[in-house]
Amino acid sequence: MASPRVTLFLSIPFMIIGFLLSRSPSMMTSVSPSKPWADGPMKLITTPQFQTKKTDIFTSGATHMALLHNSILRGYNSIYHQAPLLLDQDKADFIGYALAWSRFVKSHHDDEEASLFTKVEELLQDKTVFEETHHEHESFLAGLAEFEKYLSGLQSPTDFSADELLQIMSTFQEPFEKHFHSEISTIAKFSEHPNAPKEGTPENTAAAATFKAWGKSTVTKAGMTDVVPFFLLNLDRTVEDGMWAHWPPMPAPIKWGLINIAGAFHSGWWKFASCDANGQPQELWAYRAAAIKSQKEEQARA
Repeated sequence: MASPRVTLFLSIPFMIIGFLLSRSPSMMTSVSPSKPWADGPMKLITTPQFQTKKTDIFTSGATHMALLHNSILRGYNSIYHQAPLLLDQDKADFIGYALAWSRFVKSHHDDEEASLFTKVEELLQDKTVFEETHHEHESFLAGLAEFEKYLSGLQSPTDFSADELLQIMSTFQEPFEKHFHSEISTIAKFSEHPNAPKEGTPENTAAAATFKAWGKSTVTKAGMTDVVPFFLLNLDRTVEDGMWAHWPPMPAPIKWGLINIAGAFHSGWWKFASCDANGQPQELWAYRAAAIKSQKEEQARA
């Protein structure tokens, strides 16, 4: 018979797993959206592959970028709608959620500039293809930096001002939305470039591998316990006739772990996400919390 000390030691991993699972997004209740949701004010992107039915490497690459961009856009929209409705007890978690969004955007931008753009320019043998995209990036970076500076500089969560945050967001909303849409059409049009690799060539295969490797690493390298859950919990798996229900492609247990184990580390943040652990759109938490508060106040007066 094992000693009590050995038994306790062996049980520790199970206790840790149990604790994490109790905090996982899959344990959160979900309600279908009935209020303004995360499909505005920034308009979401229709993927090129759904729109054109083309499957060349640039249409596919632009489509996967659009899906990632839509997660970011839903994140922005979920912050925009919920900021004015926050209860004091939710402000700390909301600030964490919003800062995860800014890290997501900053990492995505930096990774494009440092890696993807250079590789595509080399593939097409053309250093001019992303000139406009570089200018678009510059148009919103100052506002994004101010967004992060404001939230990270708060002395206390109760100091949070929705008016101030929304004012900062208004300074970069228009160029941000324009860029996140135009970058998709820019990449999709590369299939018409005179140096675009032909189907079935080694160059085409190598280019497809480049897009796949970049897409796999760009989110995970940004942060496994903050950016990855943010990304996955703002992916609507019902869109475009369910075409992307199993995107991004990965074994189901891995995806489950990224959502529920990695997501457990900052569990309070994810109630603000636009989708639940199954990728279903859910009513934004701030609307639910406000309704619950109102109901309790009515009951207290009765």
